[in-house]
Amino acid sequence: MVPFSEGVVICLQVTLLTEPDLPTSDLHSDQWEALLQRPSIHDGPHIQLITGVPFLHNRLHSSTIQYKCTDTTWCGDGVRGAEGVYLHGLKTFPQEEVVLGERERKEEMGKEPHIGYLHLLGMENNDAGVFVHIQLDTNNASEVEGSQVGVDGQIIVEEGNGFRKSHAVPGEWLTVGGYGDILGKRMIKQVLIGILCGAAVLTAGILIGHYGVTKSSAPSWAKDVAKDVDESLIERFLSEVDNIQIQENLRELTKVPHMATTAGDEQTVQLMLKKWQDPETGLDQAWREEYMVYLSFPDPKKPNKVTVVSPSDTVLYTARRKEKTYTSDQDDPEVVQPYAAYSPAGHPKGKLVYANQGKPSDYQLLNNTVDLRGTIAITRYGGAGRGAKAINAAPYGVIGVLVYTDPLDINDGLMSDINETYPHSWYMPPSGVERGSFNDKFGDMLTPYLAAKEETYRIPVENITGIPPIPIQPIGFEDAYALICKLGGEAAPEQWQGAFNCTYNFGGPGFQNSSAFSNSDVKLDIFNYEEKKNSSNVMGVIKGIVEPDRYVIYGNHRDSWVYGAIDPSSGTSVMLELTRILGKMVKQGKWRPRRSIIFGSWGAEEFGLIGSAEYTEQYLTKLSHRTVAYINVDIAVFANATLRASGMPSLQSVIFKAAKQVDAPGLDSTSVYDNWIQYSNRTSQAYGIIPNVGYLSGAGSDYAAFVHYLGITSMDISYTYDRSKTNARIYPAYHTAYDNFEYASKFIDPGFISHQAIARTAGNVLIRLADSLLVPLNCSDYAETLEDYLNTAVTLYQHQLQERNISMEPLKRAVASFRSAATHLDQVIRSSDLANETPLTVRRINDQLMLLDRAFLDPLAFPDKYAYRHVIWASSSAGKPTFPGLADAFANAESQSSAWDKVHYHLSVLSQAIEGAAHTLGDVI
Repeated sequence: MVPFSEGVVICLQVTLLTEPDLPTSDLHSDQWEALLQRPSIHDGPHIQLITGVPFLHNRLHSSTIQYKCTDTTWCGDGVRGAEGVYLHGLKTFPQEEVVLGERERKEEMGKEPHIGYLHLLGMENNDAGVFVHIQLDTNNASEVEGSQVGVDGQIIVEEGNGFRKSHAVPGEWLTVGGYGDILGKRMIKQVLIGILCGAAVLTAGILIGHYGVTKSSAPSWAKDVAKDVDESLIERFLSEVDNIQIQENLRELTKVPHMATTAGDEQTVQLMLKKWQDPETGLDQAWREEYMVYLSFPDPKKPNKVTVVSPSDTVLYTARRKEKTYTSDQDDPEVVQPYAAYSPAGHPKGKLVYANQGKPSDYQLLNNTVDLRGTIAITRYGGAGRGAKAINAAPYGVIGVLVYTDPLDINDGLMSDINETYPHSWYMPPSGVERGSFNDKFGDMLTPYLAAKEETYRIPVENITGIPPIPIQPIGFEDAYALICKLGGEAAPEQWQGAFNCTYNFGGPGFQNSSAFSNSDVKLDIFNYEEKKNSSNVMGVIKGIVEPDRYVIYGNHRDSWVYGAIDPSSGTSVMLELTRILGKMVKQGKWRPRRSIIFGSWGAEEFGLIGSAEYTEQYLTKLSHRTVAYINVDIAVFANATLRASGMPSLQSVIFKAAKQVDAPGLDSTSVYDNWIQYSNRTSQAYGIIPNVGYLSGAGSDYAAFVHYLGITSMDISYTYDRSKTNARIYPAYHTAYDNFEYASKFIDPGFISHQAIARTAGNVLIRLADSLLVPLNCSDYAETLEDYLNTAVTLYQHQLQERNISMEPLKRAVASFRSAATHLDQVIRSSDLANETPLTVRRINDQLMLLDRAFLDPLAFPDKYAYRHVIWASSSAGKPTFPGLADAFANAESQSSAWDKVHYHLSVLSQAIEGAAHTLGDVI
């Protein structure tokens, strides 16, 4: 059926031509274009479309249509004869012109006439021309001999070829069809001429459209529905990312310390709102989302203190209460003193012992040598979570813990601030202290699984778990040196030794008899307190034009321990640059994404990923059903050597594609991808050597709630250092007062070109996820990872499981089923012309890809792990490159013979989750 939805008023006579040998229902869009470009002998008058919604397919039922004649000579002078006039090049888009061109009359006559109905609604005549309103109806067509054209007035036509005289008045149905000449004479009333001509051309459109000779006009939304990502727009985006703008964003963000809920934090809230509400470069909407959360602070009036005291309580040594000042900003009164958030207050005193990294195995080994009851343990960062160092110690009778950063783990052994460490290099100075949150769960601790709104139910404080049961305090390595090098007792194992120029001993417990601290104790005076405070997320959105109910979320936290130039403000400065460019495109009307993009500036992340976790708890249902992916850019730049990316395997291909389009900073003719593969790579069965993409198996940043709790496909991306040149576990100023703008611009990324590369790469991925017709997620890459995990599990566990009559065959079958389903879906995608598929077909495939990770969720899989539900990416203490729950269950069973049932249970959970995920990729039942 002709894709008309608009009427026409012209002063013109036509010969109606039909071509039933060209059925429109069989034509694709490219064939329509070929028909519409057929040449005509010469052009006739111009006609301008006024209103209406065009149709793509032959399903026109009843639509009001209107055209306006733009050639006043034709309209004013009445009807002129015309032989073989043919409707050519019709474009049914608002305010565009359509052209009637002449064409030689068809020699074949006598074909079956096509009947179309016209409903005369009314007319008007004004200075702009003659307007007639007509309604089409093709559902009620009936077999009518010949053709009729009728109006309220005398019309002379040549009878023959199916035409005859007819009369009608407004409100009556008229029909037009068949072959023949309309030979007009000047009418008494020009308005009536307009009605006649309008009816004729409309009917010509119906006739020709039915047989596929007219141009297809799409609805205004049709092009958007079928549109794929615009590569030229991505190129424009890449060219507009400005490293100087990112630099200035960072300068603004680091003017004052901005620990969560402080005045400095509120200042950054207002900055984000100002940027995202800017009338020229802002987002569609921006607002703050507030939560009442449980936080922990040191008492500024009673600073925490670590001392060595003699048996008579004489103070022999006092550790630094604040870091050494090298620049004036480190003297700001808002610089929080070093402390361990959520450490309980207390004043333990006891003999000192050295417990390496505070892992369970470390305390077990130490306890075999030393009676740990009533002792204070000193530990180094790494190996176990911050809070775990105290949680693991308490069962052995340890009453207090110190934690420090060993120069071997952060400074490549360098220790002197005279010429080796900051302010001369990026290395941590001797007094530097890593602050942090010492809880092992994410989200507000008083409102588990509930958003922490003011009136939300809260559990009793005494029911909180996952926080240190005994006081713990961080110190700098200069103070740790003074304590560890005086310890007595046996020498610790070689793997426990650090960078100090002394032997690390277990402790007697206590100090060497020959030292100045002989027979002395270490005392901790901790005055931390807890408080419920209001914390804000700042949210912004660019609304999608085709699928506004599908979200791509891009986030980073805003709060820091002190100035936070690298953590987190490098990521925030990049996010502000992305929103500036994309917001400007939207405001200028040059772009709007297919899907909605949500930006999140999370609050109180440093206290346990609180802002992002509360957001996922508040909007769990909506986010679970509608979110395509989450992109996390926390620390955008650790250093300037290479890209580092982690995420679900399905995101691998889009990350690679984006990285190939971005120039590596400081390298000519080298892409980020090509540079990355030189630093970190692996061998893929499908692709050969490719960059290594890590997995999001822990809770190191705000992706945690999206991955583990909601099962949303997620990624984390940054630029980092060459690990062959340093042993630093993270950038050395991490969580210290030295992580300021000067440190970032001088030692981390001079010129901010690595920030620029991350902005380009992450933004490229963001645009592709938001704008691609087919969501760029690859389920076959997921299958390869599952196969790799399976192969490792079979190698490590199958023999012992068989001895206990536990079969791994269900897991093997599940992985094979997933591979088969992924291959089938890939074939469906490759064989489909998605741009010409119905929107629902594309939507169905996209939903299969989007919801894949949700299929791996099992709320009962990890009863001992808060908010961990994803059976593939849960955290693991086993340290094996395979399914984390299975690895942990097997490790526990080896130490506890009664735990093999749990291995079997988790094997069943895992097998059925993978099998279930495979079914989601199959054809719809």
